Amino acid sequence: MAATLVFDIETVPDVAGYRLLLDLDPGLSDADVAETAFQRRRAATGQDFVPLHLQRVVAIACVLREGDGLRVWSLGTPEDGEGELIQRFYDGIEKYKPQLVSWNGGGFDLPVLHYRGMRHAVAAPRYWDMGEGDYADSRDFRYNNYISRYHSRHLDLMDLLAMYQPRASAPLDQVARLLGLPGKLGMDGAQVWDAFRAGRIAQVRAYCETDTLNTWLVYLRFQLMRGALDRAAYAAELALARATLGRLDAPHWREFLAAWPES
Repeated sequence: MAATLVFDIETVPDVAGYRLLLDLDPGLSDADVAETAFQRRRAATGQDFVPLHLQRVVAIACVLREGDGLRVWSLGTPEDGEGELIQRFYDGIEKYKPQLVSWNGGGFDLPVLHYRGMRHAVAAPRYWDMGEGDYADSRDFRYNNYISRYHSRHLDLMDLLAMYQPRASAPLDQVARLLGLPGKLGMDGAQVWDAFRAGRIAQVRAYCETDTLNTWLVYLRFQLMRGALDRAAYAAELALARATLGRLDAPHWREFLAAWPES
C-alpha cells in the first residue's frame, strides 16, 4: 500500500510581518499589533480573517498510513520555529512521496505553506515536481502532481466533495459529526490565537491532531463510497485507528475515543 499522509495546520497572525509591512510603532505589544491588523482588515473587507501570506504556522499535524501501521502526531516540538516545522513537512513528502489528503488544503493549508516556506528558504523539490525534476519518476508527475487542482496526488476532500464549487463546501466539524465522528474537540480555529498568546501551544497541537484524525476518518468513508475499500477493509481501518489511539496516553485521545462510540 502506498503511503497516505493526511495533514492540517494551525496558524496565528504573523506579528513580525505586520510590524514590517504596516510600519507600526515599535513600542506596540504583539497583541496590539494583531488588533491593529484586524481593525484594518475589517475596515477594508468587513471581516478580520488574516491574509494567507501573513498566517504564521505554529502547528502541523499528520496522520501517516504506511504498510501495516498508522501514526498520528504533530511535527517537531512546541519550541520549534515556523521554518523548522514547514521543512519537516516537506521532508516527509521527499521521503514517502505520499498521497496527500486534506480538508481545504488547496484553499488554505498549502498556499500558507507556500508563502511561509519561501519566507524561511525551505526546500521542497519533490513537492514542486511537475514533470521536470531530476527524479527517476519525474515524468509521472507531469500527469499527476501535488500542485494541479484536478490531479489526485493531493486530494482536497472538501473541494472534491463540493465538486469544486465554493458555495457547496461544508465544514469538517459538521461533516465529521454527521458521520458519527467526534468532530472538533476542545477549541476551534477562532480560539487558536488566544490559546497561543496564553502559552497553550500543547493544546493547539492537540486540537490540530484531532482535526487531522477526523479528516482521515472522513477520507476512509469516502474511500468506502468510491469503492476503494469494501466494508471489511473499511471496518479493519477503523479498528486500526481505534487500536492506535488506545496506545496513545494523552487526554485529547482519551476524549476522542470517548466521543467515538463503536456503535
